[in-house]
Amino acid sequence: MKYKEVVRGKFISRPNRFIANVEIDGEIQIVHVKNTGRCKELLVEGADVYLSVSDKAERKTKYDLIAVEKVCGDQARLINMDSQIVNDVAEEYLKELFPNAYIKREVTYNNSRFDFYIENGENKGFLEVKGVTLENEGVVSFPDAPTVRGIKHLNELILAHKQGYFACVLFIIQMNGVKYFTPNDKTHKEFGEALRSAKEKGVKIMAIDCLVEPNSIKFGKEVDVLLQ
Repeated sequence: MKYKEVVRGKFISRPNRFIANVEIDGEIQIVHVKNTGRCKELLVEGADVYLSVSDKAERKTKYDLIAVEKVCGDQARLINMDSQIVNDVAEEYLKELFPNAYIKREVTYNNSRFDFYIENGENKGFLEVKGVTLENEGVVSFPDAPTVRGIKHLNELILAHKQGYFACVLFIIQMNGVKYFTPNDKTHKEFGEALRSAKEKGVKIMAIDCLVEPNSIKFGKEVDVLLQ
């Protein structure tokens, strides 16, 4: 997935979860943040960020914050934090994984709306996507904040599997060069417990990394999932 036009800036502050103040070409601009998660470990004052430029004149903000350079020692890791693009990345991945499958986005099942419904031959099922931006020394985890909605999705996937569908959670890691994925029990132990329970009850748990550039993101390779 490519962005049309991207500029670089310096992160200043985040007044609320929807906007940030960013210095671009020497001027402070109010920009839209395309991720409502906390992202406190990413959006630190002075961090280099990348912003896509909107061509819609009616918008209140001209820029969307889509990526950030996270500096650890002498190394910098580029992390895409656009939560709205992960389903596009997932769809490209699914189409390569199942080239002859019928794939439909945003499908309601029981009391949830899953990101994807897939028919591959006689196999039918649902897949839910979660974007991952939280990283510590190469280990990535989810969530970065408690997610009751995430637990609800897992319980609905368990129900779908009981009713004969295949069910899967796909974690899209919005960076590359990571060691493995694990649930963030420290932030939300209940989600980690629900994820382990889902696996025990037949839900497939997958994670893939991404090749990230300032102006693009593309699915990479499968990443090990460690639940214990």
